[in-house]
Amino acid sequence: MTNPNNEEIKKVLEDSKTIAVVGLSGKENRTSHQVSKAMQEQGYRIIPVNPNEEEVLGEKAYASLKDVPEDIDIVNVFRRSEQILPIAEETAEISAPTFWMQQGISNNEAYELLTNKGKTVIMDMCIKVAESVLLKN
Repeated sequence: MTNPNNEEIKKVLEDSKTIAVVGLSGKENRTSHQVSKAMQEQGYRIIPVNPNEEEVLGEKAYASLKDVPEDIDIVNVFRRSEQILPIAEETAEISAPTFWMQQGISNNEAYELLTNKGKTVIMDMCIKVAESVLLKN
């Protein structure tokens, strides 16, 4: 189970506009909030997916990925590794082409499930760090 190479990750970031962030918190001190705010400032549309929030970063929050009424380019996950599989199963049922697990998060079952469905899977990598390094503005 390996991540795509840097060129492939760069292309994912360049081709993506909408990022659904599972576990996005409205609390400004949380990493999910800080990373998502930084990505929003880089021009990405952030869609919060958290049943405990109504709105985050000025965007309506949804309880689950299936509730999001628009196309998603990247599902970015801020949940513990042992909580990943149900999110991956839900991602397998929507059109989002990329599943991104933040730094410190990996799940081999989710990787197998989603790559077998033709999706790009990135594990244990901060999307903001990747964006900063690969898309030097």
